[in-house]
Amino acid sequence: MLSDIIGPVMVGPSSSHTAGAAKLGRLARRVWNDEVSKVDIYLRGSFAATYWGHGTDKALVGGLLGFLPHDERIKDALNIARERGMEYRFFAENIDGAHPNSVRFVLYGNDRTMEVVGASLGGGVVELQEIDGFRLSLKGDLAALVTFHVDRPGVLAAVTGLLAKHDVNIATMHLYRQGRGGKAAMVIEIDGDLKQEAKEELQRSHPALMRVIFIPLAEGDLI
Repeated sequence: MLSDIIGPVMVGPSSSHTAGAAKLGRLARRVWNDEVSKVDIYLRGSFAATYWGHGTDKALVGGLLGFLPHDERIKDALNIARERGMEYRFFAENIDGAHPNSVRFVLYGNDRTMEVVGASLGGGVVELQEIDGFRLSLKGDLAALVTFHVDRPGVLAAVTGLLAKHDVNIATMHLYRQGRGGKAAMVIEIDGDLKQEAKEELQRSHPALMRVIFIPLAEGDLI
């Protein structure tokens, strides 16, 4: 990738603490897939130690507003968020084994809540590591869907078969489970969009499926 050589185009001094933070905020917004009315942001490691000087706080909130890393509005993101009615609070937390540039978002809005954990890996590259306490991995370079289900035979076949029915091409697929027959998740990155009809069918494609999250590719994100 070109960014591996010259770094990302961004506002602010640090690819990890500014560009990466903005991308993390955007990725959390994509997973949430709605306007954020309130967010609690828990900073870990060096994010917690240096966030004010590096503008990490502005970048994270700017990303949650949908701003790209090079958007000049990031400099004023905290004020813009308040003007738009988004409440935000910052906290520091120490978690053994956590990535030093990681953050936990607790998102609120429309009578629901979601917890998302992600890390800035350097050079503007980010990784989503948890959704609502379930560990997984997603870089966010493509549109994706995440299923939460009980580990049962036939779930994979049901989901992939339905995607094939709707002519959706799978780019990558990863399976995660907390034990045989226990809670499981599947992260499928896809080429293009997913029609509403397919989303609705996915929700009922197998009795072991508990929840399906579709993560769209936001305008301006890499494909």
